Amino acid sequence: MVRNFLKIAGRHMLNSKGFSFINIAGLAIGMASAILILLWIQDERSYDNFHEKKDRIYEVWNRVASEGKLSSWSGVSALTGPVLENDLPEVEKAVRVKANGSLLFTVGEKKVNQSGLLVDEGFLQMFTFPMLTGNLATALRDKHSVVLTEKSAKTFFGDGNALGKLVKIDNGELFTVTGIVKDPPRNSYFSFDYLVPWAAQENPNGSEFGWNDNGTNTFLLLKENADFAVMSGKLKDLKQRYDGEAKTLKWEFFAYPMARWRMYSSFTNGVEDGGGRIALIRLFAVIAGFILLIACINFMNMTTARSEKRAKEVGIRKVSGARKGALVFQFVGESVCTALLAGIMAVVIVMGCMPAFNQLTEKDLFLDFTNVYTWLALGGFVLFTGLLAGSYPAFFLSAYKPLSVLKGTFKRSNALVTPRKVLVIFQFTIAIFLIICTIIVKRQINHVQAREVGYERDHLIYHFLTDDISRNYALIKNELIQSGVATSVAKTNAPLTERWSGGWGQNWQGKDPNDNTSFDRYATDEGLGVTAGLQFIEGRDFDLQKFPSDSLGLIINEAALKVMRFKQPIGQIVSDLGTDWHVIGVIKDVVLKNPYESARPILICGAKSSFLGLNVMQIRLNDKNDVAVNLQKAEAIFHKYNPEFPFEYKFVDEEYARKFDSVQRLGTLSALFAGLTIFISCLGLLGLAMYMAETRIREIGIRKVLGASVLNITVLLSRDFVALVAIAFVLAAPLAYWGVSQWLMDFSYRVSVGWQSFALAGCASVLIALLTVSFQSVKAALANPVRNLKVE
Repeated sequence: MVRNFLKIAGRHMLNSKGFSFINIAGLAIGMASAILILLWIQDERSYDNFHEKKDRIYEVWNRVASEGKLSSWSGVSALTGPVLENDLPEVEKAVRVKANGSLLFTVGEKKVNQSGLLVDEGFLQMFTFPMLTGNLATALRDKHSVVLTEKSAKTFFGDGNALGKLVKIDNGELFTVTGIVKDPPRNSYFSFDYLVPWAAQENPNGSEFGWNDNGTNTFLLLKENADFAVMSGKLKDLKQRYDGEAKTLKWEFFAYPMARWRMYSSFTNGVEDGGGRIALIRLFAVIAGFILLIACINFMNMTTARSEKRAKEVGIRKVSGARKGALVFQFVGESVCTALLAGIMAVVIVMGCMPAFNQLTEKDLFLDFTNVYTWLALGGFVLFTGLLAGSYPAFFLSAYKPLSVLKGTFKRSNALVTPRKVLVIFQFTIAIFLIICTIIVKRQINHVQAREVGYERDHLIYHFLTDDISRNYALIKNELIQSGVATSVAKTNAPLTERWSGGWGQNWQGKDPNDNTSFDRYATDEGLGVTAGLQFIEGRDFDLQKFPSDSLGLIINEAALKVMRFKQPIGQIVSDLGTDWHVIGVIKDVVLKNPYESARPILICGAKSSFLGLNVMQIRLNDKNDVAVNLQKAEAIFHKYNPEFPFEYKFVDEEYARKFDSVQRLGTLSALFAGLTIFISCLGLLGLAMYMAETRIREIGIRKVLGASVLNITVLLSRDFVALVAIAFVLAAPLAYWGVSQWLMDFSYRVSVGWQSFALAGCASVLIALLTVSFQSVKAALANPVRNLKVE
């Protein structure tokens, strides 16, 4: 019986090659899209699953009232880790982790910059990074020890034994290689080339900042069978017990589990808000489901539309004794066979698209055909798709009454509302929804990219003050300017595209006692205004030559002035971190870090800012010279005064552009999936148009004989489809408006939704549908009417 079913399925495919191709191609594209998205989701969900103790690992987070709401973030005082182990018996181990930046590693003649972490001794015992050589328990015990990744070890020592070898870090002290660990997987919270002990830094206990610092990520490992609720209660007011200000502010700590770091770490007013990566994963899971469903709808529509061609077959089989269950089994089996062919084609598409998709998503996704679970997953996916696509047609076809079929008295439904029309409307509702969302995302990106950032990004580079640069800074600055390479140079605590310090607690005359506004902090020596191209509203730039007191000067932006409400800001005193600063200038708002948020209040402190070290060199290149020539000359100057370190600069405009990468990636993916959705939907429309032209061939012939023009017939055959798309637009528009409005709420600086995006999406969808069906309609209208009338 099964062999007979397969023969019948094969014959029907061969007898209707065009419709079979549309069915298989539509399913294949839908399945391939869903597989790619599911692989991406699987990768996202796999983050940090490799840690053996992941269920007992937590990160310490803050929760404190700020600007009228509860703020939550990771990063606490360096004093927190040791206190956790001493005060909380439920904690087995506490580990501090801090990014150590990119440092120059020197081994013999090899000099390579490596990015790593400063960690406490128990890091490798808490987190599962398998050690290839070395002692896991003691590898980070000595302050001059370093643990390398497998890749880093090969970079410096090849395939030889690296254990016990010496490495010079940042042209300073020598460190001994005490261990080699496997390279961290890409789906890890931590990414590093090396690990050095926490004790290796100048002041490892963090006493210089005390409890006011919030720059250290601190993790705790809960003891087995420990009561999490009891531990959380003790952790809550831990900072308050050691810091008076924290007690006044009712500052709380809470333990955030590893399982939620990647997916859920988005908070509003102190609680998770359902945003973050999990929202994106849910969105793309829904998109994957809709794309697959739309492909299945094509199959349903095409199969039921051509049902009359199989009506007699059903009637004869029923008269011959076939039961409805057997017919259902046959038609479902045919759809599963179609899905199997589509699945094979989908895998080929996935393998061909994988490199481009990986580049777009910045992942290393792949199908592991050596894993039996991959085959089981693919088999289950094909079977599910076949059942989903074939269930409705199977019951539809098997429901024909044999007497009506054999008498020829059954008729097609010409009702205003039919399941087929509903399915087409559903398809295009989803497609139009995605088109509108894609347009809004693109508009938001363009809107923010065109935003005034408050400084000049072009011809501006920065370089970190490595090794001898700090000592020779004045010489390097003078030579850069005198040689014509640069027009201005300034030192700062951070790149212009970053915000490395912030906080509240500042005081000024007339401040509201209840005001706890958080300010961004920035620091410089002099000349930042002309170097960065800041736009002054009042006052002037830092100038230590003319005004030595500018070392305690302060420049504020418009947002800060609005908070402080100074009528005459110049000369006003602002106290921050134990220092009194006098305001020397007011500038237009500057975007330091997040271009999507409203302008934040900024304090730019003078050179005596001990809290903010001046470790970055901002260089305004001479725009009258070729950029390549400027960089070549600058490299020679840096090498002259800092010979042991490479000249590693970054363009500010390029770094600023990287802030849009994630949203642009979202926009590209949205456009891709919207395009695939509309393409699959149009495949279905094309198939239905082919069928309509085929079933109305005599009507078309009669109309032409009676004088109907090609345009009349084309309009006749196309208008029903255009009406369905128009209805889909009416349904999609309010859904899209709600969706994009919710998405835009995440951005303080955002574009208005506007009607233009909806009009563009509506016109585009109608035009695409019209072009799709018009091709077949025109072809039918141009056919010879005499031949059409001889069909029967």
